[in-house]
Amino acid sequence: MTYCVGMIVDKGIVLMSDTRTNSGVDNISVFRKMFHWQVPGERMISIMTAGNLATTQAVISQLEERTKQPDERETTLLNGPTMFSVVSEIGKLLRATIDKQQKANGDRGKGKFTATIIVAGQIAGMEPRLFMIYPEGNFIEASSDTPFFQIGETKYGRPILIRGYDRDMSFEDAVKLVMVSFDSTLKANLSVGLPLDLLVIGKDDFGPTHEHRVTVDDPYFATISSNWGDALRSAFHSLPDYSFESK
Repeated sequence: MTYCVGMIVDKGIVLMSDTRTNSGVDNISVFRKMFHWQVPGERMISIMTAGNLATTQAVISQLEERTKQPDERETTLLNGPTMFSVVSEIGKLLRATIDKQQKANGDRGKGKFTATIIVAGQIAGMEPRLFMIYPEGNFIEASSDTPFFQIGETKYGRPILIRGYDRDMSFEDAVKLVMVSFDSTLKANLSVGLPLDLLVIGKDDFGPTHEHRVTVDDPYFATISSNWGDALRSAFHSLPDYSFESK
C-alpha cells in the first residue's frame, strides 16, 4: 500500500508521497513514488503513483524514454501544449500498460495490475493544475470543490485535510497540514512508511520551489508527530464530559 497527497493552493501545489511497498509483513522495500521533469522557464510536471509496482514502474520508464527521445507524433511531458493534453497521454499510457500486463497473465492478471496516478504541474502562460488519473485512463481535475487528491491508503489522513485546508494558506501551513495527515496515516497503517518525499511547486517557478526527503530522524516531522498527539489529547480532555444521569 502507499499514500500520496496532492494539494493545490493559491501559491501553487504541494505534493507528498511515502516510499513503502510490501508483499506481506516480511517483504518490505523502499521505492520512490514521486517523479518530476522540468524545462526551466517553460514547464514543471510531477507525477505520484500508487498501485501495482510493475505497472507504475513501466509507465514511468516509458515516460522517461519519451523525454529522452521525443517523437513529434506523440504528446510527451516536454512537448504537450497543455497540461490537459499531457494528462490525456499519460492516461492512455496507463490504460495500455495495464491491458498489456493483464493479457500477458490471462485470468490470473485480472485486477492485479491496476494503478492510480496524480499529475501536477504548470506550463508557461497557464495556471498550475492538478489531476488524478484512474486505472481506466480517465481522469478528473482539482477544483474549488475538490482542491486536493489522495491515492493509496486515503481514509486515515483525509479528515485532517478536510478540516484544515484553506485555499489561501501559505506553503508552510500547507506542508504542515500534509505532514499531520501523513502522521495520522503512519500511526494507523503499517503499510505506509517513512521516508516521505515532499515537493512544493510555486506558481510560475517552473522548477522545485522546495524539495525534501523526510527520514526517520527528521526533527521537524518528529516534532509535528509529538505535538499533534499532545494537542489531540488536550482537545479531547477539554470537551464536556458525558453524563449518565438523566436530564
